Amino acid sequence: MPELPEVETIVRGVAPLLLGRRIEWIELRQPRVVVGEVNRAAGHRVIGVRRWGKHILLDLRRGRSTAHLVVHLGMTGQLRWDGDPGRHTHALLGIEGGITLLYNDIRQFGRLEWAERLPARLERLGPEPLEISEEEFVRRFRSRRSMVKPLLLNQSFLRGLGNIYVDEALFRARIHPRAQSHRLRPRRAAALHRAIVRVLTEAIEHGGSSVSDYVASDGRRGSFQLRHNVYRRTGCPCPACGAAIRRILVASRGTHFCPRCQRV
Repeated sequence: MPELPEVETIVRGVAPLLLGRRIEWIELRQPRVVVGEVNRAAGHRVIGVRRWGKHILLDLRRGRSTAHLVVHLGMTGQLRWDGDPGRHTHALLGIEGGITLLYNDIRQFGRLEWAERLPARLERLGPEPLEISEEEFVRRFRSRRSMVKPLLLNQSFLRGLGNIYVDEALFRARIHPRAQSHRLRPRRAAALHRAIVRVLTEAIEHGGSSVSDYVASDGRRGSFQLRHNVYRRTGCPCPACGAAIRRILVASRGTHFCPRCQRV
């Protein structure tokens, strides 16, 4: 599933093409990926393109009315402006100036949603990992009684993190994924916050991680997967100590870590 860096890369790719332009027409080919009256977006002008966790928000205006087109990429969704429609193209948006935005999704777990106001479920999500202060992160983190890995995956705690970047951040902070959040000292929780910020920032700089179907809006693959230390590197030597990277299940999620560097 595209996570925060991948979604941010897509937002940065499409924003210059969409901002200030009108959506002239919409073609919906697969009702399964549509929530609400998405066709109503036609005729609206795009006044904002932003990321909200793992969601893409197109802020729209028509006259005095405003609305949102909410895009969630699910497992295999792609938002492309540079490509031809194919068998997995489920929606097309004609943008003023001759631009056609394609929504492709092989597994059809993603969604396009029309919303007159920000959906309540999005408002309930936690803060942005790149915006929350170290002090606030440490306070929230240590107030929870939870294993670290599932806590970081909990979108009500922080929005946007997923399996890839939680594994990578925990490795950088030398924290075991089964460690208990309330038992970690403040300095270690602060180190985790810094590791999260660094790994997300670096991943965005490298266009995200293309480990399956993810590509940027222009079709280019990300390259951060070449810099993964632990994710999907089971059996490979740890870049810090040489021990074999292990894969375990934590809260039913495949989890990669170094058993020597990340002790409980």
